Amino acid sequence: MIHHGGCQCGAIRYEIDADAIHTLYCCHCRECQRQSSSAFGMSMKVRRAGFRLTAGTLATWKRTADSARPNRAHFCPTCGVRIYHDSGDDSELVSLKAGSLDDTSALEPIGHIWTSRAQPWLSFAAHALLYGGQPDHYDDLAATWRKRH
Repeated sequence: MIHHGGCQCGAIRYEIDADAIHTLYCCHCRECQRQSSSAFGMSMKVRRAGFRLTAGTLATWKRTADSARPNRAHFCPTCGVRIYHDSGDDSELVSLKAGSLDDTSALEPIGHIWTSRAQPWLSFAAHALLYGGQPDHYDDLAATWRKRH
C-alpha cells in the first residue's frame, strides 16, 4: 500500500510505502507548537528508503531542536508547509509531518513527547506512551506501533 501526500499549494507531492512507517507520535515542544500553529505537531517516523518525492523541489532550513540535536526542516518553498525533518545526515529515518498526508483519517498516535510542555487543557489516552522530554530512542514507540498495525 502506498500513502500519498503533499503541501498546501500542491507544488510538492510525495509517496511513502505503508511498510516504511516506523511509528507515529505527537510532539508538544515549543518549536512544534510554533511550526504547526497548534498545541502540538504530529510526527511519523518513516524509513528514508520508503519515502519518494514525486513532484517539486523542497527548500531546507537548519536549526537546533529543543533536544539540542541538529534538525533540518524540508518544506515547500512556495506555501511553506513542512514535509519532513531529519538530523542532517543520511540516517535511516526521517520525521514526516503526518498532517501533510492526503488521508489522515486513520492516524492514531502511539504516544506523546515533550509532555512537560503540553498545553494544560490537553489530556492523553490511558494507553498512550508519554515522555516528559525527548526520548533517548524510539524503540518503545516503534514496538507499540508494530503491535497495533
